[in-house]
Amino acid sequence: MLHVLYLVHDVSDPAVRRRVKMLRAGGARITLAGFRRTPSPIVEIEGIEPVDLGPTRDGRFAQRIGAVAKAAVSIGAKLGAVARPDLIIARNLEMLALARRANRVFGAAVPIVYECLDIHRLVLRNDLVGKTLRGVERHLARDVKLLVTSSPAFIANYFQPFGQIAAPVELIENKYFDTMPAPADDPPVDDVLGKDGSAAPPWRIGWFGALRCRRSLDILAEFTRRQNGRFEVVLRGRPALSEFPDFHAFVEAEPWLSFRGPYRNPEDMAAIYREVHFSWAIDFFEQGQNSEWLLPNRLYEGCRFGAVPISMASTETGRFLKRQDIGVLLSEATPEGLDTALGRMSQERFGKLKSRVLARNPRTWSYDRSDCLAFVDKLRGLTAVRGAFATEALA
Repeated sequence: MLHVLYLVHDVSDPAVRRRVKMLRAGGARITLAGFRRTPSPIVEIEGIEPVDLGPTRDGRFAQRIGAVAKAAVSIGAKLGAVARPDLIIARNLEMLALARRANRVFGAAVPIVYECLDIHRLVLRNDLVGKTLRGVERHLARDVKLLVTSSPAFIANYFQPFGQIAAPVELIENKYFDTMPAPADDPPVDDVLGKDGSAAPPWRIGWFGALRCRRSLDILAEFTRRQNGRFEVVLRGRPALSEFPDFHAFVEAEPWLSFRGPYRNPEDMAAIYREVHFSWAIDFFEQGQNSEWLLPNRLYEGCRFGAVPISMASTETGRFLKRQDIGVLLSEATPEGLDTALGRMSQERFGKLKSRVLARNPRTWSYDRSDCLAFVDKLRGLTAVRGAFATEALA
């Protein structure tokens, strides 16, 4: 059985749990180690007790550098009881540095996979900071065996033009993770909305996941006020209080916005998306850069359960939806633009929008066990040639 050491920047990130589930479904054994954004260590993830590398703070890059430096000194002791893995997956740049340090601890050139699912704004700067960070990334990634990323736009707009990674690329989109068939009592997705007349005003927009975009919140609040109750917005997930510390007070003061807390993925996905008509797949957090290039989890999750996606036409998400001929695409990011696109929504129009989403191949939105097996098999292939580079420098 392939033994993977998975080094992560935030053990509490729900996306980490999804990747762990994917690797295990593919037949890998996982040792999980990483930082956390919680006050206390995480007890378990999918039955695995993570190796705790300490706390870090969201949006505090200098603090994270200090935490990485501290962990580099202590990682030998932290991993002392861990058997040498067959492969190391490093999620994000700081974990790539620790992966190379872990290789020294194990005394062998264990193959490293670099998983990069976001392009941080700092590495895109044209000043000394940006150039230094890109240089560090190129140095640390000089002999990684595989780059895993989630959007072709990350490759086209960053990795290729900046010459960051020479390794082969594996595109693993942020798809919903289907490993079990739907229960017999789970109604078909197209039967849920409409039975009680819910496919009519008030229309509900769901904004789920990492809630970090102040501009989106402001647009949705103003739009619902203009609509005077014809539209409601349901928010779920983890708000980035570093970006809007007044998030809870703001939402509570808005008559047609409601925050309903965190949710479990995949356990709660069907229920939460079937409560809404539309899915907000827009993010201005890093406008012009990462936000325009990513293909977010909520895009796939919403479509998987029949919610009609809303996106900007000019983004990678918008281009993806245009190719699929689905969704509502905005030409301008304003309450007026949203009003133009959605304000006159009718049952007939919504029915057509929803039908187009449901008509797409479900595999467009989901990975299943066969995808997990294929991914782990690719990782296993990286270990088969270990002898060819076992004498490489580990510096």
